[in-house]
Formats: sequence, structure tokens, C-alpha cells
Amino acid sequence: MATFNDKPVYTLTQVAQSVQSMIERTYKHPYYIQAEMIKLNMYPRSGHCFPELVEKENGRVKTQMRAIIWHADYERINANFQKITGESLKDGITVLCLATIEFSPKYGLALYIQNIEPTFTLGEMAREKQQTVARLKAEGIFDANKRLLMPLLPQRIAVISIETSKGYSDFMVTLRDAKQRYRFDTELFPSLLQGEKAVATITGQLDRIQARAHEFDCVAIIRGGGGDVGLNCYDQYELASRVATFPLPVLTGIGHSTNATVTESVAFDNKITPTEVAYFLIGRFSDFEKTLGELQSAVTKSARLVMEKARTDLLRAEADVKLSAQRLLSRESQRLLMQQTAMQHSCKQLIENQKQSISTIYAQLKPLVSARLAAEKGAMEGFESSIYIYGRKKLESAKVDIAHVEEKIRLLDPANVLRRGYSITYHLGRAVTDAAALKTGDELETLFSKGRRKSRVE
Repeated sequence: MATFNDKPVYTLTQVAQSVQSMIERTYKHPYYIQAEMIKLNMYPRSGHCFPELVEKENGRVKTQMRAIIWHADYERINANFQKITGESLKDGITVLCLATIEFSPKYGLALYIQNIEPTFTLGEMAREKQQTVARLKAEGIFDANKRLLMPLLPQRIAVISIETSKGYSDFMVTLRDAKQRYRFDTELFPSLLQGEKAVATITGQLDRIQARAHEFDCVAIIRGGGGDVGLNCYDQYELASRVATFPLPVLTGIGHSTNATVTESVAFDNKITPTEVAYFLIGRFSDFEKTLGELQSAVTKSARLVMEKARTDLLRAEADVKLSAQRLLSRESQRLLMQQTAMQHSCKQLIENQKQSISTIYAQLKPLVSARLAAEKGAMEGFESSIYIYGRKKLESAKVDIAHVEEKIRLLDPANVLRRGYSITYHLGRAVTDAAALKTGDELETLFSKGRRKSRVE
């Protein structure tokens, strides 16, 4: 054996064979191993599988190891898994596998899986489901979507499904059959509906719908049938919490009749099949139509009763009014005749009395009025003569006063004042009356009897 610094040197093969020998002596029997199978890595051509197994802690990979399932073992294991769970082995599930621990100098350490217990996988899914439910309830959002108000007539439906899905086809056909009586507007938001990528694609479509929430009345998540493993994504917290807190009512119809998933439990309403979701929406319309019919019948019946009662009351009131009116007319007619007779007599008497009074007053006033008119006529003639004489004197006096005023105005005319050697000085269009108001540099304009001149204050 070669040495280096007095220490033996081993070849890589020798080290690998030593490890292989130690593992063979230590791990002599198959062991049950629990792990998450993040990748199945099945090769259809050879039929062999090379799963990647991990153990996580706080969402991070703590341990990772390669495994091998030979073709013959895979066919047997997968058939049994399908029989119990209804689904094939796939990525992203937790498994309990019976495996031997072997080491190959060429391929390294690997777990050779001999069997997988499908009941354990179902149990793990149930435990994760319970944890999700407990977390949603602790956060107070488990019933949040159920507390929303569904529009009375939900017509605008956002559908999360796959266009090629039979469940989606059944849903649309059922709604189309109802369109003869009711109108529905649907928009498809395509998404994966099972597997490890389903959560991300469904929540992504929910985000798109929420951005346009004002355009829809509710959301329907629908798919065809599938086993419990295929529905494991609907028990995950990320999807369930998104549905629970979604601002629109969410309806689910993911096509299975076993225990409801967490997402179905937190949804506004859950139906087993997409067709039942469609019937639920149609039922809202038919129930409303039925209620309207019942209300119409009730209103019609009530209106008929009210009209009958009103007609009876009207006829009774009409008879009472007629009788009362006849009695009142008869009584008032008699009273009016008596008042008419009394008034005619009183009027005649009053007219006679007034005629006599007027005649007496006329006889007394006639001579007095004639004498007064004659006196006033004489006074008016004298007053007219006095006014004429006084007016002429007043006009003569006014003419003299006007002549004096005209002379004064003529003498005070600025032109006549300027002719006597005076001048007017202006500053900024105003006559200067105080020299103290001027300052050096002010421009002045002086008006003479003949002409103008400008000057500046020095």
C-alpha cells in the first residue's frame, strides 16, 4: 500500500467498498421511512422511478436522499396506491415507505423502496387538514366568506376551472339550458385544479378576479371527480385562507362525495358537483321568481279585498251622504225662504226711509250750495287779478338779477382773467395752488392768455 508522510493512501474505490461493507453489515433489513416525495422522477421508457425524498423543518429542507423503485416494484406499489387512494403516486405527497439502505461504489447511497403504505399518506393528509382548520379558526377567518352577502340574483360569475374539464362543460351546459328564462354572464379563469401547482395557479386567478371584483357577483371553483390525494391541495392553508378571506362569495364544486376539503368548508357554499353549483345559481332565480309569484298573488288578493271593502264603504257612505244632503237641503231651503221674505220687507222699508232723508237733505243744502258757489266765484276772480299783477313784477325783477349775474360771469371767465396778465400752472393735469406740493424734477405746464409753455422745477 502506498504511503504519504508515513500515512497510508487509499483509493476512492477502497473507501467506497469500505463504506459499502459497513452499510451492509449495519443495515441488514428493510426499514419503514417517513419522508416527503418532492419528485417521483418516473421514466416511462424503462419504467423505473428515482424519487427525491426530503424532510423539512420550518419549510426548509433538513435532509434529502435519493431513492429507487424498480419497474416491477413500481407497478405493484402504484396499483395498490391507486386502489386505496384513487390516485397514482405523484410529486408532493408524504409517504411511509419500506426500503433497504444500500450503497453502491458507483452510484452512491440510495434507498431501495420495496413498498409504500397508502393509508399513511391518507393519514398525513388528514393531520395537515386538521392543522389548517385549527389555524384558520384561531385567526378568526374560517367563516369569513360565509358571512358575506350573496347578491339576490347572481348573474356575473367568475369561473376557475379548465375549459376541457367535463365538470366545466356540465356547468356551462346547465346554465345555458336555463338561459331561456334566466341570464348568466360567465368568464373562465383557467387554472390547474390538482397537484402541487394547483395552489399557486388557483390563488393567482383569485388575485386576477379580485382586481376586477366590481365586475362579478361571485366565484365558482369547479372540476371533475378525483381521489383524496388529488384534492390534497384544497386542504393547504394558502388556498383555504385565500378563499376564506376573498371579498366575493366563493362556490365550490370539485366533484367528490367524501369528506369536504378545508377550502370547501370555508367557501360560501359547497356543492358536490359543478352541475349542483349551476343548479344553486339557477335556484336563486327560481326561488326569487317563486317568491315574486307568491307576493303577486298576495298583493292581488289583498288589493281585491281592499277594493271590495272600499266599494262597500263607498256605497254605504254614498247612501248616508245622499240622505244627509236631502235633509240639509230641505232645512236650508226653508230657512232661505224665511230669510228672503224678511229681507225683502226690510229692504223696502229701508229704501223708503232713505228716500225721505235724501229729499230733506237736498232741500236744506240747495240754497246753501248756491250762495257758497257765488261767493267763491267772486273770490277767485279777485285772486286771479292779484296773481297776474304780482307775476309781472316778479318777472321784471328776475330779468334785472339775471343781467347782473351774466355780467359777473363774464368778468370771472378764465380767459378774461388771463388777459389781465394772470396765468395757470398745471402739474399732472391738476392746477397748482400750493408751491410746497411740488418737488425737484416735477414737469409743469403753464397756460397764458395766448399759448402754453412747459417747465421743470429746479
